[in-house]
Amino acid sequence: MKQVGMIVVLALGGLLAACGGGSSSSAATVTGNWTATLTGTENLTLSTSLMQNSGTVVTGTNLSFTTTTPCFTSGGTQTGSFVLSGNFNGNITGAFQLVITSGTPAGNTLTLQGSVNNNTITGTWTLTGVTSGCSGSGNFTMTKM
Repeated sequence: MKQVGMIVVLALGGLLAACGGGSSSSAATVTGNWTATLTGTENLTLSTSLMQNSGTVVTGTNLSFTTTTPCFTSGGTQTGSFVLSGNFNGNITGAFQLVITSGTPAGNTLTLQGSVNNNTITGTWTLTGVTSGCSGSGNFTMTKM
């Protein structure tokens, strides 16, 4: 009798292990091409390619301001983070931050902070800098292309 009970327990454990713990076929990340519209004291649009590395680190490449701005004329770096809150049936949510530092002219910093909801990021931005006119704040919306 004990052997039959042990076999049933092992069979149920194997069945539960096979059914549970499944993973989504695509990881929930912010990796991809994005466009952003910033409104407030400055009205800017930009596009960038984001790559979520392992964990919460996000790096950006191919930054392009489609609105002319003296704050970011060429070059620059982008670093950020994305903290996943959930991946439920393919829906990604979480906190997002991206810091863009100017190359030329040097010393200007654009910070975007917000929330990811699937293929949209919304939040607030601040711009601080050494170049005249390179300061402000407002709201932004980013959309994954």
